[in-house]
Amino acid sequence: MSLCCCSTAAGRGFFLPSILLSRRRHPLLNLRTTATVAPAPAAAAATSISSLSARQQRQVTVYVEALLDWNQRMNLTAVTDEAEVMTRHVEDSLAVLPPLERAYRARSTSGGRDTDGVSLVDVGSGAGLPGLILAVARPSWRFTLLESMKKRCTFLEHAIEAMGLSNVDVVCDRAENVGQSLDYREAYDIAAARAVAELKVLAEYCLPLVRVGGLFIAAKGHDPHEEIKNAKSAVQKLGASMLELCNVESMGPHGQRTAVIYFKERATPKKYPRLPGTPSKMPL
Repeated sequence: MSLCCCSTAAGRGFFLPSILLSRRRHPLLNLRTTATVAPAPAAAAATSISSLSARQQRQVTVYVEALLDWNQRMNLTAVTDEAEVMTRHVEDSLAVLPPLERAYRARSTSGGRDTDGVSLVDVGSGAGLPGLILAVARPSWRFTLLESMKKRCTFLEHAIEAMGLSNVDVVCDRAENVGQSLDYREAYDIAAARAVAELKVLAEYCLPLVRVGGLFIAAKGHDPHEEIKNAKSAVQKLGASMLELCNVESMGPHGQRTAVIYFKERATPKKYPRLPGTPSKMPL
């Protein structure tokens, strides 16, 4: 999987160098998938499972096995094929790393190089996507998986222990409550979300958790432009502005997903997020 075209809020597009592709058997599942065979640019180094270390690959395998096992007893994912989980969930989660890290470095006050110690909250984590996969790929980062359903939180705790991860915590609560807690409000460098809600709703869940100068990244479908337009007012009220929109290759039906990245410019007004259920019923 490789990064494609990105465009900034000002509308300027740019392309990262292309990567030669070939078909080969996946090292984890002995399945056929697309992998890079030519040297990739540094920014795109983490877009493929094959770029992970042997230990990290084992951790991913443990996650996939746990996900499919628990999925027989609770609704964690509609994808039940092991190979498809690897491509549709794991690879898609890894695909957001290059644009995310590039955007974070560009806005970093540490000279644009060091990302160690980055704190990321995965809002509406569900089955741990993308949070658990990103935690494997970036062991020096600190992750919080925010999920409101107790059963899913139980799975997340099990997966973290089984995978041997020490950089992940689980918070079992609604985003509206956590966003008003002094322990979590504006405490994270990055808030990320994947397939949770429409952008104008998601912004109210996520942006109160992001520090001023931090990022909010939403993994969306192949054509999020209407969502982005509808969310513009909400994002501005919450203290942010759109930074860039990046296309990333996907194994989904449209062959492409988008990473929508917002920059937190100022503190979120104290009245946001509103009471639980309000953001979805009455979006900003």
